[in-house]
Amino acid sequence: MKNVLRLLFALVLGTTLSCSRDLMSRRQEYFDSGKRYFQEQKYREAAIQFQNALQADPRYAEAHYQLAQCYVKLEIWGGAYAELSRVVDLQPNNVKARLDLGNLLFSGKEFKRAQEQAQTVLKQEPDNADAHSLLAKTNSALGDSKSALEEMDKVLKLAPDQSQTYLNLALIQAGARQSPAAEQSFKKAVQLGPQSVPTLVAFANFYQQASRWLDAEKLLRQAIALEPKNRHVRVQLAQLFLAQNQKAQAEQVVIEAKKALGDTPEGYRVLGDFYFNSGDTDKAFAEYESLFREHPQDLRVKKNYVQLLILRGRLDEASRLNDEILKANAKDVDGLICRGQILNRQQRFGDAIPVFEAALKIEPDNATGRYHLGVALNQVGNVGQAESEWREAVRLRPSMLVAQQALAELSMRNGDAEQLGKSAEELIAADPSSPRGYIFRASARFSAKDFAGAEADLKKALEVAPRNPTAYCRLGDLRANQGRYAEAEKYYEQALERDANYGEALQGWVGILLREKEFAKALARVNAQIGRAPSNSTYYLLLGVIHIGMQNMEKAEAALQNAVSLNKNNIDAVALLGQVQAARGSMDRAIAGYERSLQENPGNVAIYVLLGGLEEGRGNWQKAQSLYLKALQVEPDYPLAANNLAHLLLEHGGNVDVALSYAQVARRGMADSPNAADTLGWAYYKKGTYGLAIGLLEEAVKKAPQNAVYHFHLGLAYQGSRSRAQAKEHLDRALQLNPKIPQADDIRKALAELAGG
Repeated sequence: MKNVLRLLFALVLGTTLSCSRDLMSRRQEYFDSGKRYFQEQKYREAAIQFQNALQADPRYAEAHYQLAQCYVKLEIWGGAYAELSRVVDLQPNNVKARLDLGNLLFSGKEFKRAQEQAQTVLKQEPDNADAHSLLAKTNSALGDSKSALEEMDKVLKLAPDQSQTYLNLALIQAGARQSPAAEQSFKKAVQLGPQSVPTLVAFANFYQQASRWLDAEKLLRQAIALEPKNRHVRVQLAQLFLAQNQKAQAEQVVIEAKKALGDTPEGYRVLGDFYFNSGDTDKAFAEYESLFREHPQDLRVKKNYVQLLILRGRLDEASRLNDEILKANAKDVDGLICRGQILNRQQRFGDAIPVFEAALKIEPDNATGRYHLGVALNQVGNVGQAESEWREAVRLRPSMLVAQQALAELSMRNGDAEQLGKSAEELIAADPSSPRGYIFRASARFSAKDFAGAEADLKKALEVAPRNPTAYCRLGDLRANQGRYAEAEKYYEQALERDANYGEALQGWVGILLREKEFAKALARVNAQIGRAPSNSTYYLLLGVIHIGMQNMEKAEAALQNAVSLNKNNIDAVALLGQVQAARGSMDRAIAGYERSLQENPGNVAIYVLLGGLEEGRGNWQKAQSLYLKALQVEPDYPLAANNLAHLLLEHGGNVDVALSYAQVARRGMADSPNAADTLGWAYYKKGTYGLAIGLLEEAVKKAPQNAVYHFHLGLAYQGSRSRAQAKEHLDRALQLNPKIPQADDIRKALAELAGG
């Protein structure tokens, strides 16, 4: 029996060892193959082989490291970060991986985390020059120029003859605004490494930022001479000309680049990409239409062509080609994002959201997907989540102008001047020849009451784009704020001359007229503009507002119906139409309109709240409560829904603790609202916490002294705290303001208790 067991053991051991040897053999074969592909600059093929090696041995640290290098070459930053992190987990003392990870974090503006990697390496190797360099860069980025320069002194002692040392020193000196010293360090870096293209390019950037265009051009042409096949340097030279508004010269540089690099996919695509990135979509489309005929098997060409078809509104063609991409690979992230964009263009925002989410489940760090998901969420009314997606897109790709612009527009609506200023600076830095950044920065400065700075920015916007209507409109807003209405009118009219459909300009001018009660003049001006732009939904919305001001509700309803017919997603028009219909006694029509809007925009929280208000107004508080809950399911922090729901719970015997939590949400989101203060104060009263209740209810009464309900609530809170005189004062005041207040019997009962007490 023992012999049999020994035999079985030997057989099992032999099989196990054989399998293990096979795995190790396959692991090495895949790894060696990956390295060969990497040396041949076939990074995608190399990545696949390294992934195969990791399937054979998931703890193979060197394969993780090499896969990270592939991802860096392919600019898949999230993948590179994940693989380098895995190497560090497996080999905590792997200095090379830690430094690569630190530099990757630095590139992603994760400065504190990059700093930690440098410090960890220095504990292990105190004289590691690369670690001191990384620490210097992070200190500089975190605003500590003094420490950064001290670290660079250490690097100079450890590696005094390295070009990279002086390059890092130059960048830190430039960041510390020590321009003469930085220039000398750049020159030393070039002297020590005259063949270093990255050094030449960094030096060129330095000169470009100082507007020393010829010096920058000379360095970039020197870099091109060293590496004629370097696509990035040629593109940077083109961008240098664009920064000087020399578009023809920039185009010529890229045409030459295509000739020099046209034997590679990156080379023959370079001209189309240039046209696309510089905003010339017509030339980009013509170029890619030609490329698609010449290279039908190039998947990137096909995808870019689909993107351009989407931008031109040729959705049927785009959808057909994109379906081919997804048929070949149902999990193609670009294909899924294009499908989502097509749905967005078709205004099927609710259908687009799960498509974008599916793409991001596969590739969470895809900034383009995050941006377009934000667009869809914003359109269905989920503004909070839209902002979150746009912020993530910007974090992943700070130079993503459309995401920065979306954040800037949202910040402007929310009055977030700090975020608006940050987005504006990013836009200006990325594209100084565009008016967008200057216009947004003007708005941020306007909020800070820096009117001179705002005006200077708007005039700069007109300098780079003389026909931009937004700059004229913002100048009109500025003059209106200063009470200089004649000048404001002039600017608004100039905006409308440049774009007859520029609704904001007409809104600005009509707003002034309505404040001055000049209804007839406002009506004539809007009707004149409708004659020039008869399909503009915003103009009919303005017409409705004017008719409401003139107490002509029938004409107001007709105008608002036109606004909604022209654009069913004009939520302001939908909302106002329902309110007008309700005011005219057509409650059923108002409710039907809101319900129809919710079918078309199921994620629009504002409509849920408006519909809830109508249901509440006709006594159907249970239905109103369910609508407020649905709004909060879409956007959990939507303050108005939270406030209204808390109010219903408090008035109809709901759970006071739940009501309190909703009231706190409302208060956070509407910190200046007397309504939110009253609701939270009333919740504290119901909890018996009279001190907290009184503070909030006093705030509500101070902000809205004519509101009888607020006085009633404050009176009861004072009664609960046994402050009899104050209680009687506010209860009496509630009845004076509204003798027929629904709570009149409760007030009289409380007054009787106080009198007898």
